[in-house]
Amino acid sequence: MSQESPLFRKASAEVVDFHRFFEDWYDAATADDTDFGRCERTFGQAFHMIPPTGRIFDRAQTIELIRANRATFQDNFTIEISDIRASYETADTIVLTYIEAQSRAGKFSRRQASAVFTASSSTPNGVEWQHLHETWLQMPDN
Repeated sequence: MSQESPLFRKASAEVVDFHRFFEDWYDAATADDTDFGRCERTFGQAFHMIPPTGRIFDRAQTIELIRANRATFQDNFTIEISDIRASYETADTIVLTYIEAQSRAGKFSRRQASAVFTASSSTPNGVEWQHLHETWLQMPDN
């Protein structure tokens, strides 16, 4: 398993780019110019997400959750991604772990995430999200 394999590079780019999508989608100033189809194209049909709350969201629920939070911030939402690592890889599947730090209207949080990707020529970065699991490293400030 190589941290520099083509699949690792594609999946890492997807993690960073998809979180840039979130910043744009959730910002009132940029939401109108953000292509929501990018979000719909990147999740596999059997995609599931487990956020830090522990609730399980399927693909449709995840997409609706993201769609419903459009333009909810006023230039005060940022995400930083760091420490991207591969923990498992085959020819067409990779599991990445990474840290996601968020600032939401002055409240800070950090999450450890693990995500499963499969190769897909029809997605923006050549990989499709299959599963995402997040846990708190730092809960949002009050």
